Amino acid sequence: MSPLPRAVTLDPRGARQHSVRRRARGEAATAWAFISPAVLIILGLSIVPVVWSLLLSLRADDLVTPGRWVGLDNYRALVQDPNFHTAVRNTFLYAALYVPLSLVGGLALALALNRRIRLIGLYRTLIFIPFVVSAAAQGVLFSFILDPEFGAANSLLHKLGISPQGFLSDPDQALFLLVLISLWSGLGFCVVVYLAALQDVPPELVESARLDGAGRVRVLRHITLPALTPVTVFLLLWQFITALQVFDLVYVTTKGGPLGSTTVVVYFVWEQAFKMFTAGYGAAAAYVLAVALLLAGLAGHLYRRHQDRAKEPGTPAPTGPPERDGGRRAARPGAVR
Repeated sequence: MSPLPRAVTLDPRGARQHSVRRRARGEAATAWAFISPAVLIILGLSIVPVVWSLLLSLRADDLVTPGRWVGLDNYRALVQDPNFHTAVRNTFLYAALYVPLSLVGGLALALALNRRIRLIGLYRTLIFIPFVVSAAAQGVLFSFILDPEFGAANSLLHKLGISPQGFLSDPDQALFLLVLISLWSGLGFCVVVYLAALQDVPPELVESARLDGAGRVRVLRHITLPALTPVTVFLLLWQFITALQVFDLVYVTTKGGPLGSTTVVVYFVWEQAFKMFTAGYGAAAAYVLAVALLLAGLAGHLYRRHQDRAKEPGTPAPTGPPERDGGRRAARPGAVR
């Protein structure tokens, strides 16, 4: 008698794994459905333009007629172009003035506003308001104020008995005035960041230093400034990158003049691409600026890695200033031992 056929059954473990894989595929498909619009936007507005502009920098193209491949000729021409050299020099001069002045001024104002006085909230708000004003609006405002013929600045100087100035129409003054206009708005950002960082300075260290007889200058030098070092590095890189990308203020006020004294790299790129119709040449200049921005970002990344390594367990802590009395100090209430 032949045995009865056995029913075909699935392995419970295999069925469970199949169910898990099917659920994972469904979750992956749902996730891609949600993020695909963002991916398309990033590809369309970031990656594709970057690749396209890189190819454009290797061509002689005016965006109207068919272009031709020139390889690195655009970059070689930049090396020999005195106008590009002027733009680079103006950009770095602007950054060399704007960055340290914004950091020092922002820190000074933050220290002055980091106290409990009457109407302190109003003072902080007034300092921050210029930062939210667009650079185009700032340019229009100061163009009227600094107008050589009808501006309020020359009217005030006339009442003070000072001869009228050319201001933005003077090649010797224009770039420095742009730095001052930028500081009027850029200080607010530095003040807000420094104010937030000052709240994290350990008050017990400040109190201990004061009990040991340290004055305000020593407390600032040995406690406050070291605690603000990471924030200062962040602001240094942020303001430097901002200075390298200055454009709208120049476009609204001086348009690169007078006599090219305020032509910066970004304005040079715009001028070559949309005014001179040498888009390939302008793209090459833009990539030179991109390399400078990349180096600035790399410097910030290396600094963060250095800070992370310094905080790893087993790393010797940095020693502070030498103590008085041969390093021996009597225990006092509130002192950090």
